[in-house]
Amino acid sequence: MKFLSNTRIFGGQSDDVPSTASLPFPEEEHEDSTLIKTVGWISAGLGAVALGLFIGRELRLRYKFNHRTPYDAYAHAGDEQDMDFGLGI
Repeated sequence: MKFLSNTRIFGGQSDDVPSTASLPFPEEEHEDSTLIKTVGWISAGLGAVALGLFIGRELRLRYKFNHRTPYDAYAHAGDEQDMDFGLGI
């Protein structure tokens, strides 16, 4: 079955258009579209990497927080770095 092969059904004749005829719309330059596609894919990849790093960091921090030991509360008990805090100055 040929779909709409006979244009006499609609009362018109088929116009033969040569293959070398110009298209009715302007052609895009191939270099510009390739550059835009490349930049788009690179930015999407960098966005995915950034999102993965952020999510991975959050998961790691939550894992470390949930697996604390009692000794972690006293990890910096002997540090003399923060001596000025709480001296009543």
